[in-house]
Amino acid sequence: MAARFGLIEAGGTKFVLGVADAERTIYARERIPTTTPDETLGAAVEWFAAQGADYAAFGIASFGPLDLEPASPGYGSVRPTPKPHWSGASLIAPFQERFGVPVAIDTDVNGAALSEALWGAGAGLGSVLYLTIGTGIGGGFCSDGQLLRGLSHPEMGHIRMPRHPEDLDFAGTCPFHGDCLEGLACGPAVIARWGMSLSELPEGHPGKRIIAWYIGRALATFQTVLEPARIVLGGGVTATKGLLDMIRAEALAANGGYTVGKIDELIVPPGLGDNAGLLGALALAFRSIP
Repeated sequence: MAARFGLIEAGGTKFVLGVADAERTIYARERIPTTTPDETLGAAVEWFAAQGADYAAFGIASFGPLDLEPASPGYGSVRPTPKPHWSGASLIAPFQERFGVPVAIDTDVNGAALSEALWGAGAGLGSVLYLTIGTGIGGGFCSDGQLLRGLSHPEMGHIRMPRHPEDLDFAGTCPFHGDCLEGLACGPAVIARWGMSLSELPEGHPGKRIIAWYIGRALATFQTVLEPARIVLGGGVTATKGLLDMIRAEALAANGGYTVGKIDELIVPPGLGDNAGLLGALALAFRSIP
C-alpha cells in the first residue's frame, strides 16, 4: 500500500484535516471547529482513525505562537496565547500516542511558505515570503528549501507601523501592541472600525485604501529586509476584490520604486489556492521521515 500522511491545518476558528499520498493527492478532507484542545484534538484523532490507522507520518501547520525547540519539554505545544484554553496545549502528543508515527509541526504560515516554495507560486524561484492576512496576520520565509527561524518562528504580523493620516484615532486590536500591523490590518481590526469585513465595504470606501496602505508599507519593509523572489499573499482580507492591485501600488510607492523586478510578478496570490495549508502540512510530514 502506498504511504499515507495525516495532514492538519490548525486554525483559530477551524481545523482542516486531510489524508494524502506522496504524490500530493488529498483524497479525504474534513473541517472541525476549534473549541477546546480536548474536544478539537480528540475529534481530529478519531477522524483520522476512521480513515485507517496506517500512516507514515503526520504534519501539523498550526496557528501560533508555538514551542518549536526540539529540546524543550514543551516542544509541539502552544505558547502563551490570548486564545482561551490553548496556552500550553500539546498539538503533537495526541497523534504520537494514538498512531505511534513521527509528527512534524510548524506554524501555518511557515507550512504555507514551504508548500508555495516547493509546488506553488514560488516553485523554482529560490525564495518565497508567504504572508496571510485574515483573523490574524503572520508570515513565513523560505529560502532554498529552508524556513527562516531564530529563537522561535517569525512574528511578522507584530511589526510596528506608521499611521495612515486618516486613521490616527484607531487604537488597534492587538492585545499586546495595539497598533502593530496585525492590530491595524487584520480582519477583526477592519470590523472594529467599520462594522463589516473589507469585502463587504462598498465600492470606494476609504477603508480599502487605508488597509492597502498598511499592507503595502509592510511589504516594502519585508522586501528590503529579505529580498524574496516572490511575495505570496493569502488570507481572507487579501482576497477582497481589487485589493491586490491597490497593495502593489502602495508597496511600490512606499519603496520609492526600489524594487527588484515587476511588482505584479513580485506580489501574487497563492498558487496552491485553498490547499496551501494542507500541502504545507504534507511538506512538513515528508521532512519528519528519516
